[in-house]
Amino acid sequence: MHSSQFPLSSALTDLVVGDMLFFPPIFKSVLLGFFFWLAIHPLIRHKIYSGQVWHPTLLDLSLFFLCVTASMAILS
Repeated sequence: MHSSQFPLSSALTDLVVGDMLFFPPIFKSVLLGFFFWLAIHPLIRHKIYSGQVWHPTLLDLSLFFLCVTASMAILS
């Protein structure tokens, strides 16, 4: 008789199933968008903080929002 390392009633199984149930679907797109932002941000950082942009923080947040929106489009 084969015995699984983690039976179906174990706490680890509840944790994994609970993880899938309680995270909203937007979490995947925010996480993927964050990695897109991490890739793009260093490439344009010198332009953002050079003084040509009125508010660098708003541009940073807008860039992050665009990355999250793009990742939602990719995931759907």
